[in-house]
Amino acid sequence: MDLIELFMHWDAGRSKSELAVSLGMDRKTVAKYLAPAEAEGLSPGLGLNAEEWRDMVAGWFPTVVDGRLRQVSWPEFDARIEWVREQLEAGVAGAVVHQRLVDEHGVNASQRSFYRWLAATLPDAGRAGRKPTVLKPPSAPGELGEVDYGMLGHWRDPETGRGHRVWAFVLTLPFSKLPFVYPTTRMDQTVWTNAHVAAFELFEGVPRRITSDNLKAGVIRPDLYDPKLNRAYAELAEHYGTLLDPARGNRPKDKPHVERMVQYVRGSFWAGRSFTSMAQMRAEAVRWCRDVAGAHKPRALAGQTSWEVLAAVERPALVPLPPRRLEPAEWRTAMVGSDCHASVKGVLYSVPYQLVGTRLDVRLSGTTVEFHLDGAIAKVHPRIAKGRQTDLSDYPPAAAGFFTRDAAWCRENSSLIGPAAAALVEGLLEEPAVHRIRAAQGIIRLAGTHRPEAVETACAAAIAAGDPTLKTVRGLLTAGVTVLPVRSNGDNGAGAYLRGPGAFTAS
Repeated sequence: MDLIELFMHWDAGRSKSELAVSLGMDRKTVAKYLAPAEAEGLSPGLGLNAEEWRDMVAGWFPTVVDGRLRQVSWPEFDARIEWVREQLEAGVAGAVVHQRLVDEHGVNASQRSFYRWLAATLPDAGRAGRKPTVLKPPSAPGELGEVDYGMLGHWRDPETGRGHRVWAFVLTLPFSKLPFVYPTTRMDQTVWTNAHVAAFELFEGVPRRITSDNLKAGVIRPDLYDPKLNRAYAELAEHYGTLLDPARGNRPKDKPHVERMVQYVRGSFWAGRSFTSMAQMRAEAVRWCRDVAGAHKPRALAGQTSWEVLAAVERPALVPLPPRRLEPAEWRTAMVGSDCHASVKGVLYSVPYQLVGTRLDVRLSGTTVEFHLDGAIAKVHPRIAKGRQTDLSDYPPAAAGFFTRDAAWCRENSSLIGPAAAALVEGLLEEPAVHRIRAAQGIIRLAGTHRPEAVETACAAAIAAGDPTLKTVRGLLTAGVTVLPVRSNGDNGAGAYLRGPGAFTAS
């Protein structure tokens, strides 16, 4: 019947190329079957009906007249026809049924022979368990964008000499058939976000819905009804006003327009070309999208190029770009240690001491690091490349006091107590030692538990006694003594009788 249809279309004047496209055959196959008619000098315009063409085809190709009745005599298969029928009706794939026939029943026949026997003997059962292919309805302009990624090949960076595997992020608009390509050597959250943003800027708009591949940078857990999205990916969707609709796991038909696009990119953009840098590679990818893929004229576009359809029809239907470009961010988690710091990508950032032992969500942008607790921001730091970023106010008050109450603070607050306290603190601070700072802080702290006048008097007494230390001042305040007795020489005030050294050597 296929050959009869082929010859009737040929007789109607259709070219071999048109026949190949409409009948889903290769042009060489069309030429092979038309060769006998051309050899007999026949040409289009004969006006023969289907029965007349059947007789002519039967003479040219006698082996295909009744293909269904051929290859039915397979004793190995015929003897197990009911078993095969049960397997197929149970949903077992034909390839698995053939493998079981070989392994468990000792059948010695190829899989191709089994399929021919199956089509001739059990055509209905052979279709059992097969899921029908349902063509997706055409998407409206600006309605959908499909995302996939795959490896392009290996590339050696001329600047560093290092070899890299290069991957391609591909976002295709099914309506205009225009792809966007973003090469990269790694596919983390930041690159995933940057690739989407670059695609939106090339299209000058955003598709209302995006069906993406289930890469962990975008989708943590794929599910038909409740997919779990990466927070950075969800932020991108909210910022640009698009709906994320991830494809199901192992369901390539959920994004059919982009599924084979990576192969097209690999052959048309990547193969046989060299690049001087990643920046140049990405610039060339944008040019290729616009000038090569954009100049393609798919049959569905009725002679127009993809770029023309994008500019004239689809771009006005896309969601407009927001005024502010999204700053790509990466989300992580971090535990707050006992030192009030959390480690994020090898850098320590301080967090309020009340959160010690708590696991926080961390949002890293190019300039800031945000710590989130239950959706609320707990701490923000400028992002640094290495080392430690500490806000002293994150420490407990007692621990932070040593760092915040420096020498200047001690001098200022001691002068509020009195001149004696200021003089004592100044003497302590003359020696650059840590314990001197703490001693000065202790003198000022005494004014919080005693009357400032008593502290001032005790400081004056300690200075007069020649022992201006925190221990002396604290002891005086505890004993309630504000004036120390002046030490005597033990002679009850009698005058000294002095003798020279010769007095001790004279005989």
